[in-house]
Amino acid sequence: MNNKTKKSLKRAAPWLALLFWLTVWLLIALIFKKPLLLPTPIAVAKKLGALLCTLPFWQALLLSLLRIMAGIVAAIALGVLLAFLCARLKVLDCIVAPLLDLFKATPVASVIFLLLLFMGRNTVPLFIAFAMALPIVFANVKEGLLQADRQLFEMAAVFEVPRARILRGITLPSLTPYLMAACRAAISLAWKAGIAAEVLAVPEHALGRAIFESKQYLLTDELFAYTVTVLIISAALEKATLYFLRDKGGKNPC
Repeated sequence: MNNKTKKSLKRAAPWLALLFWLTVWLLIALIFKKPLLLPTPIAVAKKLGALLCTLPFWQALLLSLLRIMAGIVAAIALGVLLAFLCARLKVLDCIVAPLLDLFKATPVASVIFLLLLFMGRNTVPLFIAFAMALPIVFANVKEGLLQADRQLFEMAAVFEVPRARILRGITLPSLTPYLMAACRAAISLAWKAGIAAEVLAVPEHALGRAIFESKQYLLTDELFAYTVTVLIISAALEKATLYFLRDKGGKNPC
């Protein structure tokens, strides 16, 4: 088997796996014969196609994206900043780290209900996404800073390399793998937690609200269609972020 064939098989493997599980789903649905509980993939695809032609679907999709991505972007920005500060100031690290560990340990549902007491339901998904992503970004970036090669920084200090060039040429390339790992985990978790917050908080024009209403009225094919939408967006966000970080991190800025 030549390299070209191996590469083709590697690219096709995820699609073949997807096809396999769709087939399993179809067979179980056909054997079960209860579309109210388990619709077929074909029925879900038809429903998703119908939803794609409606304005409320796109309103819910865009507003969910805006809310949750705003929380994720804020978490990445603050997480990176706190990681830089805590890597330098141990006192600050002793103060911040336990709080972020508490964020990770607290059940998402509890946080959602607590936030509903203090803020509007439209804002809760944003804060949930922020709270889920922040500890992951902070921990990964701080670890990347601590694991960076000290000799490179010492050599740069000896040759009086400007700080901006050290940041671009040493710090950022060293951090890129850690930041990629952080974004990969944080975006996926925060997106799912944000949708869960929408299901419980039921904000206006949201995918979570649509999922909640589909479940309430036993619109199972619609429920599956919205769930598939959430999964597709989660995968797309992760791929887009990793592509961007790989593209930026792969370039030598010096």
